[in-house]
Amino acid sequence: MTDDLTARVTAYLRQEGVDGATLSFLTPDASDRRYVRVTPRQASPYVLAVHSGPIEFDRLPFANVAALLSAMPVPVPRILGHSNPLGVVALEDLGDITLQAHLESTARADLDAHYREAIEHVATIQRRGQELAHGQFLPYTLAFDVPKLMFELDFFATHFLEGHRSTALPASARAALGEEFVRLASELADEPRVVCHRDYHSRNLMVHAGTLAIIDFQDARMGPDTYDLASLLRDSYVELEADAVDAFIAHFLSLDRGPHGHAGDAVAFRTRFDTMALQRNLKALGTFGYQASKRGNRAYLGDVPRTLGYLRTTFERRPRFARLRELLTPSLPELV
Repeated sequence: MTDDLTARVTAYLRQEGVDGATLSFLTPDASDRRYVRVTPRQASPYVLAVHSGPIEFDRLPFANVAALLSAMPVPVPRILGHSNPLGVVALEDLGDITLQAHLESTARADLDAHYREAIEHVATIQRRGQELAHGQFLPYTLAFDVPKLMFELDFFATHFLEGHRSTALPASARAALGEEFVRLASELADEPRVVCHRDYHSRNLMVHAGTLAIIDFQDARMGPDTYDLASLLRDSYVELEADAVDAFIAHFLSLDRGPHGHAGDAVAFRTRFDTMALQRNLKALGTFGYQASKRGNRAYLGDVPRTLGYLRTTFERRPRFARLRELLTPSLPELV
């Protein structure tokens, strides 16, 4: 952590009358925020989210979406305080154990229980999101429309194919790829929309006090009811067995997702799930490529083979995307 950030953390603690606390600098994520665990001498620990500069707390997407999710309610970290000039937000400490980390040492029954819990949170967000809809909450003003979905697909082509894989796409191939992207984005954008976390996977679910809590939700927006489920079950960081995915999808379809939730034609839902997973996995590869080629962060490259494997599985299940697979294969031989 830079001297400036250390100074701001120290200033915040002084402002709050905290003296002699132990500081632990936590592993940074892909954002420009840094996290510091504060352990006071005679109080429970908490976490400071330190932004890159001053903030306006009342306009922070994180604070706005936290208020919406808390009203549903689904478990999110409590906001304990903030300082606008110092760019600091104090949060409840949910510990260090992500669902991904927990799965490395858990039994199958425990895995099933946690995934069912995570899926039930998605259903709650969709159901209660319909009931609480109001323009004061940011997710209702944003959507996975064609421009947003196309931005993510073009990001994949630019930063994974051209940036990370150093593919020189001829103009004709880039145009053909764009046509397939438009087809995919248009199909997803036409679906009825529900509130989506937008990055709902095993690294954004914390195992805390025996249950799951949700983090990193500030980019929530409206989108297909398959979005968060595809993020969870086609997670770049955890690979689930095919029978487990089938069972978890069936569990999701059994839940009350509100009056505007899709009724449960399981075959049609699985088709829509696979379509969403295709876009979501391409988007993830774009992020990984950007982190490696533009930010010098190669930590995500170990997750690329799993994500490409998901794409190959989806292409095998859904031959209607044969043209997209054909266009990607010269750059991604793993899809064969």
